[in-house]
Amino acid sequence: MEGMIMTAQLLLSLSILIVVHEWGHFITARWFDIKVEKFYLFFDFLFPMANVMNFSLFKLKRGDTEYGVGWFPLGGYVKIAGMVDESMDKEALKAAPEPWEFRSKKPWQRLIVMLGGIIVNVIVGVLIFIGITYFLGDTYIPKDYVNSHGGIHALELGEQLGLKSGDQIIRINGHDFVDFQDMVKPEVLLSQNSYYTVLRDGQEVRIDIPGNFIENFNSKSAAGAFVSPRVPAVVGYITPEVELKTYAVNSQGDSVVERRKTASIASQKLQPGDKLVEIQGQPVTYQDQVIKIVRASAHKDTLSFKVERAGQVLAFAVPFADQEIIGFLPKGLDKADLAHISYGFFPSIGIGTKTAFGVIFNQLKAFKKIFSGEISFSKSLSGPVGMAQAFGPEWDWERFWHMTGLLSMVLAFMNLLPIPGLDGGYVVFLLYEMASGREPNEKVFETALKIGMAILLVLMVFVFYNDISKVITGN
Repeated sequence: MEGMIMTAQLLLSLSILIVVHEWGHFITARWFDIKVEKFYLFFDFLFPMANVMNFSLFKLKRGDTEYGVGWFPLGGYVKIAGMVDESMDKEALKAAPEPWEFRSKKPWQRLIVMLGGIIVNVIVGVLIFIGITYFLGDTYIPKDYVNSHGGIHALELGEQLGLKSGDQIIRINGHDFVDFQDMVKPEVLLSQNSYYTVLRDGQEVRIDIPGNFIENFNSKSAAGAFVSPRVPAVVGYITPEVELKTYAVNSQGDSVVERRKTASIASQKLQPGDKLVEIQGQPVTYQDQVIKIVRASAHKDTLSFKVERAGQVLAFAVPFADQEIIGFLPKGLDKADLAHISYGFFPSIGIGTKTAFGVIFNQLKAFKKIFSGEISFSKSLSGPVGMAQAFGPEWDWERFWHMTGLLSMVLAFMNLLPIPGLDGGYVVFLLYEMASGREPNEKVFETALKIGMAILLVLMVFVFYNDISKVITGN
């Protein structure tokens, strides 16, 4: 079910962005009286082979244009008369140019048509971030709250970096900050020589961030495994059952793991609101302390713990062999612990626009690091599976629109890359024509387009392979 929700969110988001992108090409073409023969969400052929499996799920004709939904859900296109595009239809170009064809228009007009989709994606991305800023404002965990309530809980990635539970993050790159989440913003993780300054046992400690550290955040297994605010060891949600593992040797002498479910300790002994004060004779205040002691006790016969409930301290001792969890989630932060900022209309325009273009600047920084070899291309690349996971297993409209705004800006950036077959490839040839005063050689253009299509096909295959391998390996 979670997979279906993630997939549905991704498909809806991409469908919106594909339609507005192609509408950008469509509307600019119509401005210059260029005939648009097709307007399709998804491809009605096996991209990039234009003559293979040609059929659509839905289509209708309005005026000169056929509108439809194709069966191959990896993009979309508009077929503009007098232009070689994804369909690679060159037969129509053998006749003399007609006044309503793309090729008969002036270079600057063709340039605007080619940039139309990118421009609209940028506008949509900016409007989404302005809308999020204006209607939702900004809700965040204050850094000062985290530092005054036990500091951070350093998870696997945080410990690899050199952070420890209880550290107080006081500066990022030598500057004060307010929002706890600023620690993981791309502009921090992508910047050169980034570092945290932490307060540990009364001493300031510098924690440097390696140039390739951001690679870890594209790993499914590392998602949410960096740092979090330390939370009190107060029972919130109780898990009814836990899975126990028993290690044995079968009749062939092979080691096997037997699994069985049983009622959790929490469901038998704890109540929501209980505050754990001691585990195995050791005092505890925070949930990370509970986790550490419980995991260290996994192979002991019993687990002893004390809780404070309604002003009384209750003691328990329960069988615990081969377990690693008690079976509850902590209460976590209350809304009162969070800070919220509301913005007026005009401030929202500036903040939303800055956020949107920040996505582009972060993409440029990432490309620079990839080309310099600081970060791995394969680890930094996310395809449909990775993008779907980024939407999350629950339908959250705030996260949906944030991801859609981000993808709109990324789509604009990627389409501007000078690869034949993408809008940026056409733009390069048009700029050459405008600068030189002559059209590029037809054979050169066709060859470049074929090479570009081949590159996109290889990249598409690699993206799918990369996504699948990440799912299989958990990396």
